[in-house]
Amino acid sequence: MDERIIMGDTCVLEGAEWLAAYDPRFKQALSEVGPLPLRLKPEGFAQLLNAIIGQQVSVASANAIWKRMEGLDLTSEDTIAKASDDDLRAAGLSSQKMRYARALAEARIDYPSLRDLPSDTVIKTLTTVTGIGQWTAEIYAMFSLGRADVFAHGDLALQEAARILLDLPERPKEKQMKLIAADWSPWRSVAARTLWAYYRVAKSREGIR
Repeated sequence: MDERIIMGDTCVLEGAEWLAAYDPRFKQALSEVGPLPLRLKPEGFAQLLNAIIGQQVSVASANAIWKRMEGLDLTSEDTIAKASDDDLRAAGLSSQKMRYARALAEARIDYPSLRDLPSDTVIKTLTTVTGIGQWTAEIYAMFSLGRADVFAHGDLALQEAARILLDLPERPKEKQMKLIAADWSPWRSVAARTLWAYYRVAKSREGIR
Protein backbone atom coordinates (compact mmCIF):
# COMPACT_ATOMS: atom_id res chain seq x y z
CA MET A 1 0.00 0.00 0.00
CA ASP A 2 1.80 3.10 -1.22
CA GLU A 3 -0.92 5.71 -0.74
CA ARG A 4 0.03 9.00 0.89
CA ILE A 5 -0.90 9.22 4.59
CA ILE A 6 -1.71 12.54 6.23
CA MET A 7 0.35 12.63 9.41
CA GLY A 8 0.03 16.24 10.48
CA ASP A 9 -0.68 19.84 9.55
CA THR A 10 2.31 20.02 7.19
CA CYS A 11 0.73 17.31 5.04
CA VAL A 12 -2.56 19.20 4.88
CA LEU A 13 -0.67 22.37 3.97
CA GLU A 14 1.18 20.54 1.19
CA GLY A 15 -2.13 19.33 -0.23
CA ALA A 16 -3.65 22.81 0.03
CA GLU A 17 -0.70 24.32 -1.83
CA TRP A 18 -1.02 21.70 -4.55
CA LEU A 19 -4.74 22.42 -4.97
CA ALA A 20 -4.15 26.19 -5.03
CA ALA A 21 -1.54 25.76 -7.76
CA TYR A 22 -3.76 23.37 -9.70
CA ASP A 23 -6.93 25.48 -9.71
CA PRO A 24 -7.20 29.22 -8.95
CA ARG A 25 -10.70 28.64 -7.60
CA PHE A 26 -9.19 26.55 -4.81
CA LYS A 27 -6.62 29.26 -4.22
CA GLN A 28 -9.46 31.76 -3.73
CA ALA A 29 -11.40 29.37 -1.47
CA LEU A 30 -8.34 28.69 0.67
CA SER A 31 -7.73 32.41 1.09
CA GLU A 32 -11.27 32.73 2.45
CA VAL A 33 -11.30 29.75 4.81
CA GLY A 34 -7.86 30.10 6.37
CA PRO A 35 -5.78 27.18 7.72
CA LEU A 36 -7.50 23.84 7.24
CA PRO A 37 -8.17 21.54 10.22
CA LEU A 38 -6.22 18.30 10.55
CA ARG A 39 -9.32 16.36 11.70
CA LEU A 40 -7.47 13.09 12.36
CA LYS A 41 -9.37 10.68 14.62
CA PRO A 42 -8.57 7.40 16.43
CA GLU A 43 -8.76 4.03 14.70
CA GLY A 44 -10.77 1.01 15.72
CA PHE A 45 -14.12 -0.35 16.80
CA ALA A 46 -15.14 2.51 19.09
CA GLN A 47 -14.67 5.09 16.35
CA LEU A 48 -16.96 3.23 13.95
CA LEU A 49 -19.50 2.54 16.69
CA ASN A 50 -19.51 6.25 17.47
CA ALA A 51 -20.13 6.97 13.76
CA ILE A 52 -23.08 4.56 13.73
CA ILE A 53 -24.58 6.24 16.80
CA GLY A 54 -24.27 9.61 15.09
CA GLN A 55 -26.23 8.57 12.00
CA GLN A 56 -29.49 10.51 11.51
CA VAL A 57 -29.41 12.25 14.88
CA SER A 58 -28.20 15.67 15.96
CA VAL A 59 -24.63 16.16 17.16
CA ALA A 60 -25.93 16.94 20.65
CA SER A 61 -27.99 13.73 20.75
CA ALA A 62 -25.11 11.64 19.43
CA ASN A 63 -22.74 13.08 22.03
CA ALA A 64 -25.23 12.41 24.83
CA ILE A 65 -25.74 8.81 23.75
CA TRP A 66 -22.00 8.24 23.40
CA LYS A 67 -21.41 9.61 26.90
CA ARG A 68 -23.96 7.13 28.26
CA MET A 69 -22.32 4.33 26.26
CA GLU A 70 -18.96 5.19 27.82
CA GLY A 71 -20.50 5.39 31.29
CA LEU A 72 -22.03 1.92 30.85
CA ASP A 73 -18.77 0.52 29.39
CA LEU A 74 -20.45 -0.28 26.07
CA THR A 75 -17.70 0.79 23.66
CA SER A 76 -15.90 -2.50 22.90
CA GLU A 77 -16.73 -5.49 20.75
CA ASP A 78 -16.98 -7.80 23.77
CA THR A 79 -19.24 -5.55 25.85
CA ILE A 80 -21.56 -4.90 22.92
CA ALA A 81 -21.74 -8.61 22.11
CA LYS A 82 -22.70 -9.43 25.71
CA ALA A 83 -25.09 -6.53 26.22
CA SER A 84 -28.84 -7.13 26.42
CA ASP A 85 -31.42 -5.10 24.54
CA ASP A 86 -32.27 -3.39 27.84
CA ASP A 87 -28.61 -2.42 28.33
CA LEU A 88 -28.37 -0.86 24.89
CA ARG A 89 -31.78 0.78 25.15
CA ALA A 90 -30.73 2.35 28.46
CA ALA A 91 -27.85 4.00 26.62
CA GLY A 92 -30.28 5.48 24.10
CA LEU A 93 -29.90 3.12 21.13
CA SER A 94 -32.87 2.48 18.87
CA SER A 95 -33.66 -1.07 17.73
CA GLN A 96 -31.96 -0.35 14.40
CA LYS A 97 -28.84 1.04 16.08
CA MET A 98 -28.71 -2.03 18.34
CA ARG A 99 -28.68 -4.24 15.28
CA TYR A 100 -25.94 -2.18 13.67
CA ALA A 101 -23.82 -2.13 16.83
CA ARG A 102 -24.06 -5.91 17.18
CA ALA A 103 -23.27 -6.43 13.50
CA LEU A 104 -20.11 -4.34 13.90
CA ALA A 105 -19.11 -6.27 17.02
CA GLU A 106 -19.73 -9.61 15.30
CA ALA A 107 -17.69 -8.60 12.24
CA ARG A 108 -14.47 -8.69 14.32
CA ILE A 109 -12.65 -6.45 11.85
CA ASP A 110 -8.87 -6.61 12.05
CA TYR A 111 -8.44 -2.84 12.39
CA PRO A 112 -4.61 -2.73 12.36
CA SER A 113 -4.58 -4.66 9.06
CA LEU A 114 -6.66 -1.92 7.40
CA ARG A 115 -3.61 0.36 7.54
CA ASP A 116 -1.89 -1.79 4.92
CA LEU A 117 -4.83 -2.07 2.51
CA PRO A 118 -5.63 0.25 -0.42
CA SER A 119 -8.38 2.74 0.40
CA ASP A 120 -10.83 1.13 -2.03
CA THR A 121 -10.35 -2.20 -0.24
CA VAL A 122 -10.76 -0.57 3.18
CA ILE A 123 -14.05 0.97 2.08
CA LYS A 124 -15.29 -2.31 0.58
CA THR A 125 -14.35 -4.18 3.77
CA LEU A 126 -16.17 -1.76 6.03
CA THR A 127 -19.31 -1.49 3.90
CA THR A 128 -19.88 -5.26 4.11
CA VAL A 129 -20.93 -4.64 7.73
CA THR A 130 -24.62 -3.87 8.26
CA GLY A 131 -24.96 -0.25 9.31
CA ILE A 132 -21.69 0.95 7.74
CA GLY A 133 -22.48 2.87 4.56
CA GLN A 134 -20.23 4.34 1.92
CA TRP A 135 -20.02 7.76 3.59
CA THR A 136 -19.06 6.33 7.00
CA ALA A 137 -16.39 4.10 5.43
CA GLU A 138 -14.95 7.01 3.44
CA ILE A 139 -14.83 9.21 6.54
CA TYR A 140 -13.04 6.44 8.46
CA ALA A 141 -10.46 6.09 5.67
CA MET A 142 -9.99 9.86 5.53
CA PHE A 143 -9.70 10.69 9.20
CA SER A 144 -8.95 7.52 11.16
CA LEU A 145 -6.48 6.13 8.62
CA GLY A 146 -5.34 9.53 7.36
CA ARG A 147 -5.71 8.69 3.68
CA ALA A 148 -4.83 11.71 1.54
CA ASP A 149 -6.74 10.72 -1.59
CA VAL A 150 -10.23 9.76 -0.41
CA PHE A 151 -13.38 11.84 -1.00
CA ALA A 152 -16.94 11.50 0.33
CA HIS A 153 -18.73 11.83 -3.00
CA GLY A 154 -22.22 11.48 -1.55
CA ASP A 155 -21.77 14.19 1.08
CA LEU A 156 -24.35 16.92 0.45
CA ALA A 157 -22.22 19.73 1.89
CA LEU A 158 -19.30 18.77 -0.36
CA GLN A 159 -21.60 18.63 -3.37
CA GLU A 160 -23.10 22.03 -2.59
CA ALA A 161 -19.70 23.60 -1.92
CA ALA A 162 -18.46 22.24 -5.25
CA ARG A 163 -21.51 23.74 -6.98
CA ILE A 164 -20.73 27.18 -5.55
CA LEU A 165 -16.96 27.02 -6.01
CA LEU A 166 -17.10 25.71 -9.59
CA ASP A 167 -20.16 27.80 -10.52
CA LEU A 168 -22.16 24.76 -11.62
CA PRO A 169 -25.80 25.11 -12.69
CA GLU A 170 -26.94 22.62 -10.05
CA ARG A 171 -25.58 20.56 -7.20
CA PRO A 172 -23.67 17.57 -8.63
CA LYS A 173 -24.98 14.14 -7.75
CA GLU A 174 -22.66 11.42 -6.49
CA LYS A 175 -21.73 10.06 -9.92
CA GLN A 176 -20.83 13.51 -11.27
CA MET A 177 -19.01 14.35 -8.04
CA LYS A 178 -16.74 11.34 -8.55
CA LEU A 179 -15.77 12.62 -11.99
CA ILE A 180 -15.15 16.13 -10.69
CA ALA A 181 -13.15 15.02 -7.66
CA ALA A 182 -10.94 12.73 -9.75
CA ASP A 183 -9.14 15.89 -10.94
CA TRP A 184 -8.09 16.62 -7.34
CA SER A 185 -6.11 13.41 -6.93
CA PRO A 186 -3.72 12.80 -5.12
CA TRP A 187 -5.12 15.26 -2.55
CA ARG A 188 -8.86 14.58 -2.58
CA SER A 189 -9.02 14.42 1.24
CA VAL A 190 -7.56 17.92 1.43
CA ALA A 191 -10.01 19.06 -1.26
CA ALA A 192 -12.79 17.71 0.98
CA ARG A 193 -11.44 19.62 3.98
CA THR A 194 -11.34 22.76 1.85
CA LEU A 195 -14.87 22.32 0.56
CA TRP A 196 -16.34 21.63 4.02
CA ALA A 197 -14.73 24.83 5.27
CA TYR A 198 -15.80 26.72 2.15
CA TYR A 199 -19.38 25.49 2.54
CA ARG A 200 -19.63 27.24 5.90
CA VAL A 201 -18.11 30.44 4.53
CA ALA A 202 -20.26 30.48 1.39
CA LYS A 203 -23.50 29.71 3.23
CA SER A 204 -22.76 32.37 5.81
CA ARG A 205 -22.16 34.85 2.98
CA GLU A 206 -25.35 33.90 1.14
CA GLY A 207 -27.49 33.42 4.20
CA ILE A 208 -29.10 30.04 4.88
CA ARG A 209 -32.34 29.68 3.00
